[in-house]
Amino acid sequence: MTPELSIVIPAYNEEKRLPATLDRVKQYLDASGISYEVIVVDDGSQDQTLAISRQLQSQFPRLRVIANGRNRGKGYSVRRGFLQARGSRVLLTDADLSAPIEELEKLQRALEGNHGVIGSRALAGSEIFRHQSLLRELSGKCFNLCMRLTTGLKFSDTQCGFKLFCRHAFLPIFQALTMEGFAFDVEILYLARKRGLRVEEVPVRWGNVEGTRVGFAPAVRAFLELLQIRWRH
Repeated sequence: MTPELSIVIPAYNEEKRLPATLDRVKQYLDASGISYEVIVVDDGSQDQTLAISRQLQSQFPRLRVIANGRNRGKGYSVRRGFLQARGSRVLLTDADLSAPIEELEKLQRALEGNHGVIGSRALAGSEIFRHQSLLRELSGKCFNLCMRLTTGLKFSDTQCGFKLFCRHAFLPIFQALTMEGFAFDVEILYLARKRGLRVEEVPVRWGNVEGTRVGFAPAVRAFLELLQIRWRH
C-alpha cells in the first residue's frame, strides 16, 4: 500500500540519537493513524549509525535504510531519500528532532492550498526553547541576508530542517538539484519559485540539540553555494 507520508531523515554519525528519534517518530505516527514510511539515509557514517539503523528494521517494519557508502553531504542524502520516497507528502527532518515531530501538524494544516511548507525559527510565533550559541545564531542571520541578496527569495529561515512537500509537485525539483552541501534548501526553494510553486513559511517550536556540529569549511561552502545556485539556474 502506498503511504500517505514519507519521512526522510539524513544521518551522519547519529548512533547515539537515532534510536530515540525513530522511537519517538514511530509512537507519534502510529497514534496519528497516518499511513507512513520512514527513510533513513546514512551518509557514510564512521560510527555504528548504519548498523543500528538496520537492526532497528526488525522492530520497525515501516523503516527503510539507504546507505550512501561514503560521505556525500546532507543535500545529496536528502535528495536521494526524496527520490525513493513513495508517500504523497514528504517530510524532511533532522536526526536530532530539533523541531519536534509534533510540529508536523502545523505543516500539514498549512499544506492545504500550497505545494510546500517550511518550518521557520525566525517568524513571529516561533518558539526557540533552547538557543544555539550566539556565533551560530549570528552566522545564520548573515547567511539569510546573503541568501536574500543573492537569490531574491523572501523567506526568513531557509535552513530550519523541517519541511513538508507534495511529492508530485516537487519531484522535478529534487531531480534537478545540484547542491550536495548545506545550501540545498535554498536551491529547492529557488527552483520552486521558478516553477511557480506555492511555498508557505510557518513558525515552529525548535530547540538546539547538544552534539550538533557544523564545521567551518562546510559553513563557508554554504555561502559560496549561494552564488553557484544563482549561476547555474
